[in-house]
Amino acid sequence: MVVATIRQRISGRSLVPGAKLPSVRSLAATLKVSTSTVVDAYDRLTAEGVITSRPGSGFYVANQTAPLSLAQIGPKLDRAVDPLWVSRQSLDVRRDGLTPGCGWLPPSWLPDETLRRSLRTLSRGDTAALTDYGSPLGLMPLRSLIARRMGERGIEASPDQIVLTDSGTQAIDLLCRFLIEPGDTVLVDDPCYFNFQAILRAHRARIVGVPYTPNGPDLDAFANVLAEHRPRLYITNSAVHNPTGATLSPVTAHRVLKLAEQFGLTIVEDDIFADFEHTPAPRLAAFDGLDRVIHIGSFSKTLSASVRCGFIATKRDWIEGLTDLKIATSFGGPSLASELVYQALSDASYRKHLDTIRGRLAGARVEVSGRLKAIGIVPWIEPQAGMFLWCRLPDGLDSADVARAALKHNIVLAPGNVFSPSQSATGSMRFNVSQSLDGRIYDVLKQIFADMRNPETVA
Repeated sequence: MVVATIRQRISGRSLVPGAKLPSVRSLAATLKVSTSTVVDAYDRLTAEGVITSRPGSGFYVANQTAPLSLAQIGPKLDRAVDPLWVSRQSLDVRRDGLTPGCGWLPPSWLPDETLRRSLRTLSRGDTAALTDYGSPLGLMPLRSLIARRMGERGIEASPDQIVLTDSGTQAIDLLCRFLIEPGDTVLVDDPCYFNFQAILRAHRARIVGVPYTPNGPDLDAFANVLAEHRPRLYITNSAVHNPTGATLSPVTAHRVLKLAEQFGLTIVEDDIFADFEHTPAPRLAAFDGLDRVIHIGSFSKTLSASVRCGFIATKRDWIEGLTDLKIATSFGGPSLASELVYQALSDASYRKHLDTIRGRLAGARVEVSGRLKAIGIVPWIEPQAGMFLWCRLPDGLDSADVARAALKHNIVLAPGNVFSPSQSATGSMRFNVSQSLDGRIYDVLKQIFADMRNPETVA
C-alpha cells in the first residue's frame, strides 16, 4: 500500500522531482502502518530508482522519473480494453479487416476528387503555401469561412476569435494546457468519446463522469457533481453525441449554462460531427455567446482524416494566450493543410458531398439498426444524424469479451467501457453504421454469441 501511495503521488505530480518525502514516522502515522512497513517501501523504491536517500536529510523523489504511461493513470483496466484500445486496433487493422468500431467514414465515402482538384489548385499557386510556416492564428480566409459556417448554427464569432489547430485533438490538448493543472477535476459525459479520457489522463486531470440521457446530461446528477467536485472544465458534444448519437435539447442546454455560471464552469463544446446534421441542433456556444463555452471542431470526419486541421473559437481575452501556447508547442500553424481545407470547403461540390453523406448515413442507420436487432442487439435510441448507434448487447454478454473474440476474426469492435468513466457500460457497444454494412460482421457476432452462451460446445 505504501509503495502504491508514493507512486500515485509522484505520477499525479503532488510529489515532483526533487521533493522531500515525509519522514518514516510521519508517513507511518498518516497511513496507519508500522514504521518497518514504510522503511521496506522506501528501500524498495530506492532500489528501483524512484526515490533517493540522502544520509542525514531523508528521502527525495528522484530527478529521473519514469516516462508517462497513459495505461497506468486512472483506474486499472485490462490493457486490452482501455480508452485507447479501439484507436490502436482500428489504425492497425489489416487491409482485409472490418472496423465497425472505428470513428470515421470509409475512404470511398470521402470526396477524393474534390481533394485532388484542391491539390492541383494549390500546386499552381503561391509557393509559400507549400513551403512556409503558417501565421500564428492560421489562414485568414479559412477562419472567415469557419466563422460564417458557425453563424449558420447560430454561433456569432469573428475570425479574430478563431485559432486554427493541427486537429480537433490538438484543440482539446491546447485547451487542457491552457485551462487546467495536474489534479484539477474535469467533467465528461458517461459515456463519452474515449479520447477525451485519454487526453485528460495525459494532463493528469481527475475525471468525473455525469450520466448522459437522450436529451443531454442528467441535470440532477450534473448539479450534484458541480456542487461536490467543483470541476474546472466540462468537455462534451452538443450535437451528434459520441458515442450515443443523442442531441442536446434546448431546455437542457439552458439549464447546463445556468449551472455553469453558478459554479464558474468552463465548457468545451466539441462540434466535430456538425456537418452530418440536416437541421442544426442547439449549440451551447450559440446560447452562451462564447463566454463560458469554447467551441471546437475539425474536418477529419467529412473531408479527410489525413488532412489534419481543426479550430478553437473562444472569447477574445483568451486568444492571445492560446496563440502563444500554440506557438510554444507546434510553432507555425498547419499552413498546407489549412490551404487545402479552405480550397475543398470553398469548392461547390463540397455541399453536394455533404448532402450525399447525410443521405447515405440515414439509410445505413436504418439498415444497420435492423440487422443488429435481428441478432438481439438493441440501439439505445434511433439517432437523427451521424454515424453512431449506441447499443445494448443480449443479457449476460460482456462487450469487452465480444470485442476480443471478434478481433480473432479481424473485426474491430468498440466495447462500451472504453467510453465509460464509471465502467458501467459492460453490456453496451458502439457501432459505426457506415462501417457496419458487411454481412460478415453479423455472421461473426451470431457465432460469438452462440459460443458464449454454450461454451462447452467450443472446441
